[in-house]
Amino acid sequence: MRTEISETFGIEFPLFAFSHCRDVVAAVTNAGGFGVLGAVAYAPERLEEELRWIDDHVGGRPYGVDVLVPGEIDQSAAGHGQDRLDSVLGAIPAEHWSFLSRLFDKYGVPAPDLNRQGNARAAAGGARQVTKEGATELIDVSLAHPIRLIASALGPPPPVMVEKARAAGVPVAALVGTVEHARRQVAAGVDLIVAQGGEAGGHTGEISTMVLVPEVVDAVAPIPVLAAGGIASGRQMAAAMALGASGVWCGSVWLTTEEAETVPAVKAKMLAATSGDTVRSRSRTGKPARQLVSAWTREWEGPDSPGALPMPLQMIVAEGAMRHINKVAESGNEGARELANYFVGQCVGLMNSVKPARQVVYDMVEEFADALERLHKITER
Repeated sequence: MRTEISETFGIEFPLFAFSHCRDVVAAVTNAGGFGVLGAVAYAPERLEEELRWIDDHVGGRPYGVDVLVPGEIDQSAAGHGQDRLDSVLGAIPAEHWSFLSRLFDKYGVPAPDLNRQGNARAAAGGARQVTKEGATELIDVSLAHPIRLIASALGPPPPVMVEKARAAGVPVAALVGTVEHARRQVAAGVDLIVAQGGEAGGHTGEISTMVLVPEVVDAVAPIPVLAAGGIASGRQMAAAMALGASGVWCGSVWLTTEEAETVPAVKAKMLAATSGDTVRSRSRTGKPARQLVSAWTREWEGPDSPGALPMPLQMIVAEGAMRHINKVAESGNEGARELANYFVGQCVGLMNSVKPARQVVYDMVEEFADALERLHKITER
């Protein structure tokens, strides 16, 4: 497939795969696509290990890294070491810990020591990664490896990110949910725009992919645009290219692959889900993020909920609790299985079987070719 993106990045297919799982990133890259590792879940030391592993498994083929650098975060996450940890934990209202305790009790899930054990570790790790200081550390680790792209997942990349990437000769990408966001990204100096519709998993806006992509393509030309949001098939890939995109950026479709990091209880939910079984909720990160509907999302939107906290405080409350929920769910606890969920887009309704990531790539490319042939026959009439 000869496109501007394919030639720029030296890949066979203009198919970018976002995943938190190194195995998926390597599998897609080795299949001719472009794997992108989501770095927000990793401390700098762990990210170094993950990228070293990818380097060893892709044989010099191109891959990238995605870093979440929020423009606005709760300043209670400032500070260092134990003082910072105590400050972060102290900023979380007692009513949120109490709500979690009641939630565990309601669903029959044995509760951990929420605010001093699991969530303390989350505060030390996850909260730091979504500060500018923490994200800068991840950027430095990433650029020390032979990556071919670095992406800003939330908001315009800070000048330091663009400057460091330029110095390393690495293009910068950024995800957008509106035309206004796209223009800001161009002004910030990005080289590639990912127009992500509201159908996508994770942090999204409300504008659909079908509407957003051509708007962004027109607004930022000649900067290339990748289409994202609900794309899990070759037919959708062909539609995205028809809208003017130079390629596609997919995340959710890899969550039910053999290599995926998705815990088995959640993977089973995804395989059974329809496109109507997702919701944009603040209950995991503090910002609207599309995820599977579950007892967790319903309870946080319910009348007894204290409401989601700002990022990163809600991440500390939620992610430590969700790690525990997932662990208990794997033991067969039905209440934990009701609560368990994960970020996923509306294309979950198309994700009905478990395949190797490589096969997903090949299936999408084959279906893309079939779609083009069908359109060609139409134009011949």
